[in-house]
Amino acid sequence: MTQIITRFAEVSDRYDAVFCDLWGCLHNGIAPFPAAVAALQAYRAKGGKVILLTNAPRPKSSIAKQLDAMGVPRDAWDDVVSSGDAAQYAMLTGAVGRRVYFIGAPKDEPFFTDFAGDLAQVAKDNPPIERVPLRDAEGIVCTGLADDGTETPADYHATLLMAKTLGLPMLCANPDITVHWGDKLLYCAGALALAYEEMGGTALYFGKPHPPIYDLARRRLALLGIEGEPQILCIGDGINTDIAGAMGESLDSLFVTGGLAGDQFGADDANPDAQLLADWLDSKMLSPTFSIGKLR
Repeated sequence: MTQIITRFAEVSDRYDAVFCDLWGCLHNGIAPFPAAVAALQAYRAKGGKVILLTNAPRPKSSIAKQLDAMGVPRDAWDDVVSSGDAAQYAMLTGAVGRRVYFIGAPKDEPFFTDFAGDLAQVAKDNPPIERVPLRDAEGIVCTGLADDGTETPADYHATLLMAKTLGLPMLCANPDITVHWGDKLLYCAGALALAYEEMGGTALYFGKPHPPIYDLARRRLALLGIEGEPQILCIGDGINTDIAGAMGESLDSLFVTGGLAGDQFGADDANPDAQLLADWLDSKMLSPTFSIGKLR
């Protein structure tokens, strides 16, 4: 049974490292959560390592710049591993061909040019990726909606139907369906991939809960000096991404109930109702190791 805790410090000493989600746990897309920042800073001060594990479709350098601009201090984390990093590797090695049609926002353009050190060599060792019109493509690279502030997956029905007719595989750089931006709920690349699959198309995923992003996170954790079989805790608010991914990797997890599903567990999203939480988790057939209202 999932144990409800009130402070991360209650269990943090059990773990060598944490894989911590960003949106909904550390920030809301606009500003950091001070209590979450303080919790990670305290954990690192005692020797723990923090890998920020995010389904954002952009490379880690872009994520780091975004966190800096948002005011998340660098002493709250050690490294970043993004779905974008894992998806870049797949793209560079030809997972959906070398001529691709792009679906995404202008902010996601670095996906095609900005590669972390361990991926830059992969880019050099393979033929270049060419962006082409849909009819000339071998596959689709989807990082999200072009304008997630105004669009929904319905706006892409015709494009996806044409892609399905052409038999194009879709590389989904962010498996998340939705995300909170302040008080708004925005659609992510995962929503387009789901719509594509529902009409019979093929989508390939590289972020949480799928193995490639965890493999990359472990490799980067080893570069921080944490080798062997460390005790890792996955922290996140996505039951079908963060928690399902942790369980698939046989890792402990801390479910932040006050994030995406914050309206499911009573009036106080910082303090979930135990029975409502238990019933909801039973309905999802998933069992995180711990749960907490807010990361703190």
